[in-house]
Amino acid sequence: MSSFKAIALLAVLMVLTFSSAVVAEKDAVVELKTLAEIEVEVVTEDGEREIQRIEAAKVIPGDEVIYTIHYANVGPEPAENIVITDPVPEHMLYQDGSASGEGASVTFSVNDGKTFDVAKNLMVPAEDGSERPAAPSDYTHVKWTLEGELEPDEAGFVTFRAQLQ
Repeated sequence: MSSFKAIALLAVLMVLTFSSAVVAEKDAVVELKTLAEIEVEVVTEDGEREIQRIEAAKVIPGDEVIYTIHYANVGPEPAENIVITDPVPEHMLYQDGSASGEGASVTFSVNDGKTFDVAKNLMVPAEDGSERPAAPSDYTHVKWTLEGELEPDEAGFVTFRAQLQ
């Protein structure tokens, strides 16, 4: 197997096997479900072209994957101080400006999730030993901090896009 094919196969497996983490206060029960999808153009029965999302079962270098983390409060009490952290999978490059979530603030890590900050404050080592502003391709993790409480049976989602190298 060529090294290109091996890397592509490894990337496909990694696209589908990373895990998100959630932190909530007290005894809250918040469940997560992560989807990895790609967009494809299809022709409808009416002959119209439209973009649909399908499972990212197979991707090749250059493909953009949409990661969507669905969350739901399955407990009997409101959940508060919810923080969802998700790694940018290995061999994937975060796509600038793609992280979002209704009622959520977004921060990033460039050091494997050890620290987080807004994009404009992130710095990474430069080749000459100094520091330079981090580029989106330097991001290793995305973190969403949800505002307010999540009532029982309430749900939502957060998302970001990344491109396979």
